[in-house]
Parts: sequence; C-alpha cells; structure tokens
Amino acid sequence: MQVREQQRPGQDFLSAKGIHKRFGALVVLENLDFSMGDGDAVGIVGPNGAGKTTFLSALAGAFPLNAGTITFGGQNVTALTAADRCRSGLVRTHQIPKPFSGMTTFENVFVAASHGKTSSRDEAYERVADSLRLCGMLGVANRRADTLGLLDRKRLELARALATGPRLLLLDEIGGGLTDGEASELVETILELRRRGIAIVWIEHMVHILLQVVERLICMDAGKIIADGNPKAVMSDAEVVRAYLGGAPA
Repeated sequence: MQVREQQRPGQDFLSAKGIHKRFGALVVLENLDFSMGDGDAVGIVGPNGAGKTTFLSALAGAFPLNAGTITFGGQNVTALTAADRCRSGLVRTHQIPKPFSGMTTFENVFVAASHGKTSSRDEAYERVADSLRLCGMLGVANRRADTLGLLDRKRLELARALATGPRLLLLDEIGGGLTDGEASELVETILELRRRGIAIVWIEHMVHILLQVVERLICMDAGKIIADGNPKAVMSDAEVVRAYLGGAPA
C-alpha cells in the first residue's frame, strides 16, 4: 500500500503531470505525477536505476519529454530550455561536479551568476560573494577549480547553483562521497537555504542526512513514485523496503 501525502495549499509551485520519458525502447519515467509547494523540502530515494536522476533532469529541462507537462511558479515551462528554466529560478546541481577547470573558484561562480536571473554586473558580484560565503569557500576563491578536493568541488557545485538566484534547487546526491563530518557541514548549509525560503528537491543515498532537512519523502522504483509522504512512514512502508532495501520490514 502506498503512503500518500494530502495535498496542501500552494502545491502547484512546481507541478509535473503525466511525465513520460523513454530512451529508445527503454522507459525510464512512466506517467509520473508530482507537485510541491513554495519553500517545501522534498527528498527522493530509491534503488539504482529507479529514474531519480532522469526525473531531476526532466524537471530541469535537460531533454524533451515524450509526454507530460511541467509548470513552475504558475508558468508552463515544458518547452523551455534548461537555461531559460534556470533564469526563471529552477536550478539543479549534478551528482559529479564538473567545474570549469581553467578558471578559479570565483570565476566559476561568477559565470553562473552572470547567466542566472541577474540584472547587472554589480548584482552578479554580490551573488558570487554571498554564495561563496554561504558555502564556506571564500578561502579558496582564487584557487583554480581543478585543484580542489571533493568536498570543495561539491561546495563549488552548490555555490554555482546558488549564484543564479534559485527559487527551487534540485540537488542530485550532493552528499555522495563525503564523510559524516563533511555531510553535517553540508546539512547546515542546506538548512540555511531553507531559512532563506528556497525550495529543495534532493536525491540522496545518505538517508540519515536527507532526513535532517526534508519534511516529505518520495521513493521511486522503475520510473514510478511508489510512496510519498512523511519520511518515517515512507521508509517503513513494505513496498519501499522491498524496492529500496531489498527485504521485508523488521
């Protein structure tokens, strides 16, 4: 039996209806429906191959859908490019950080700020400084991005996304590869984003850090949402345990 959350007012801030995506004969997302409210924090879990990253990519505009509609902030964004969605405030990070290796940390973030919803060069500089400060990267602002370690590359990925001025941030396993101490620092940063009113959709295999941030959890399997609701209820749901943990609930 699926865990389902009752819809709350404002759940149309982001809405995905009938999302269907296939690559050749392989169906990756199958008639998926999802919605969330402004300022919400939603976590996504599921086994490898469940379609989680493809779902985030669909929301961000990385590829055309085979069917379905996506609205964001009351606007139909289904036909918009990823760049246009970014400028509207719908922004994502990637599981594997890929900074511009020939540039400094500051320059990487400035490029992002310049292509987000920024009206002037001065505003872009302000966004860069704020993003670097929030992500704890002022000390490495003048270092070449290709010399950074994994934690700082993850921080840079987040700082670049923040510099665009997001209203909704899509995070793809940003905690992957971090130690528990590093993950705790990441949690504090993301909690600050929530305090600023930025909505979050976060895919993460490190469930214990995810549950420190999100108020709602969905589990995906085989391109579908199989559970959606209170995080503790979702993680104890029998179908989720079978799909995600590979066994029966204790």
